[in-house]
Amino acid sequence: MLYRGAGAATRPATRTLFSQTMGFVALTTAMFAAGAYVGRGMSYGLGFVWFIVAFICLIAMHFTVQRSRQLTVVLLLGFGLLVGMAVAPTLAYYAGANPQALWTAGGATALFIAGFGAAGYASRRDLSALARVAFFALLALIVFGIVMIFTRIPYGSLIYSVLGLVIFAAFTMFDFQRLRRSTDFASAPLLAAAIFLDILNVFLFFLRIFSRD
Repeated sequence: MLYRGAGAATRPATRTLFSQTMGFVALTTAMFAAGAYVGRGMSYGLGFVWFIVAFICLIAMHFTVQRSRQLTVVLLLGFGLLVGMAVAPTLAYYAGANPQALWTAGGATALFIAGFGAAGYASRRDLSALARVAFFALLALIVFGIVMIFTRIPYGSLIYSVLGLVIFAAFTMFDFQRLRRSTDFASAPLLAAAIFLDILNVFLFFLRIFSRD
């Protein structure tokens, strides 16, 4: 009976944390869209600068999360805005060259995140080991991407994108499982940042796939 009571007490808290986190994800996505609109005429070089500043905001969130929730939320929204400005030149290019790829990638991303997010949220198996494997796989993928810059690999872009989707499927499952298991409401902005990054990376990988000639 004590176990049932404790479980019943945590379920509303879990649902509240879920709603808060996904609310932050929605706000961050809205800021991303605003940043993409503002930065649509910027150069790729300036976009790279905004990416660095966004990364600094993400790091700062880890230091502010236990000190000031308000500041952490501001940093999260700033992160979304800056990432949108960083990616804006790429999105503007595809909007002009292949707008259908943007819509297709967006729809595929929604289905992908919904499917793997639900699987991770419902999983009773600890996915921490899967996340560790995905992290090292991501490092290997980055190296593979650097090699592709200097070496022509047949179907290299497609292989890169498919591997990226596999890696972020693992991250998506892990992050949604963390969302179910966590009871720390202060962690909501950080969880939202992680899920937003999952969504963004999945979208960009799909965009590479659907924009291939």
